This record gives sequence, structure tokens and C-alpha cells, in this order.
Amino acid sequence: MAGHIREQFDTVFRRDPAARSVLEIVLCYPGFHAVLLHRVAHNLYAAGWFTLARVISQFSRSLTGIEIHPGARIGRRFFIDHGMGVVIGETSEIGDDVLIYQGVTLGGTGKDTGKRHPTIGDGVVIGTGATILGNIRIGDHVKIGAGSVVVHPVPDHSTVVGVPGRVVGDDEEFEPLAHGDLPDPEGRAIDELSKRVAELEATLKALADEKLSSKR
Repeated sequence: MAGHIREQFDTVFRRDPAARSVLEIVLCYPGFHAVLLHRVAHNLYAAGWFTLARVISQFSRSLTGIEIHPGARIGRRFFIDHGMGVVIGETSEIGDDVLIYQGVTLGGTGKDTGKRHPTIGDGVVIGTGATILGNIRIGDHVKIGAGSVVVHPVPDHSTVVGVPGRVVGDDEEFEPLAHGDLPDPEGRAIDELSKRVAELEATLKALADEKLSSKR
């Protein structure tokens, strides 16, 4: 456990430039608390102490605002930035070096049994308020934009935005995940439609002017 704690300190310092000291992390970082409490709860859950594991996870939820089911499997150097409103379901699997922001949901669909939550690859970044639903795989080094809703698998090295989530490029195009620079598929479609309408209006006006000229 001591090794996990040291690694988690290193992860926070690497991910968050606002972190200034170990004491500040211990006192002020709910994501740090949630991850360490989950490690304890998950070990108990794996050993068959289901109720105690759930009690610890619910205590963590009340303390941090982050709900992680003790059955979820989480890799190394996982960082939750800010964290309020994060929900991670029972059969979720999260790889190494994953970063998620506040309001993210890794949820199931319907009342299926068995594997019903997402699998997140290594090096994934999930933006604020994003929702990933169902037994789908999000590939390695994927970036998911803020507010996206992802219900289909995503290949490695992709960037996803929108509702529903669409692959709009590879991770090298948007490095790091700069939310203000991500494309807006819906906005782009509206712009193209507006442009087409303007062209049609100009064509109709030209035809009308031509018809008036021929009558004179």
C-alpha cells in the first residue's frame, strides 16, 4: 500500500501543476482520497468481503463526491482531477495512466448481468461531463471531449467529441486535450447547411431578377 501511496503522490504532481506539497495533496485532493480508498475497498471485494467493501466505497463517496464501485478494476497512476460527480460502475476496467475530469460517468445500459460497463485503455483522457456507457472498449491513448456521450467502441489513438460521440481525428492532432480547439461536428453541419441555404437563396434571387428583366 505504501508503494501505491507514493506513486499516487507522483501522479498528482505530474498531472496537476497546482499541487505544491504532499500535505496539500493529503488535505485537499478528493481524487487522491477516492483512489486510495478504492484500492482498499477493491481488495476487500476481491476477498469476498462485499458488504464491508461497499461501506468503504460509500464512505468515500460521502467524503469526496466520487462514486467508484469496489468491483471496478483500476490500473496504475490513475488520476481524477477535481472529481465531483464522477461515477465508475462495478464492471468497469481502467488501464494505466488514465486521467478523468469531474462529472464523468462510466455506466452500464439496462439491467444486463456480467460485463456491462466500459473498458478504458492505457493513457486515456476523459473530459469534463463525458459519459461512456455499456460494455465497450475505449482504445489506448484516446481523448474524449467534454460533454461527449460514447456508446460505441473507440479505436486506439483517436479523439472523440459530440452526442453521440464521433471520432474526429487522431490524438496527435489534439495534443494535449485542449477543449477549446476540439471540432464541433454539429456546429460544422449547421454552418454547412446555412451556407447551402444562402447559396440557394442567391440562386432564387438571380432567377427572379432574370424573370423580371425578361418581362420589361
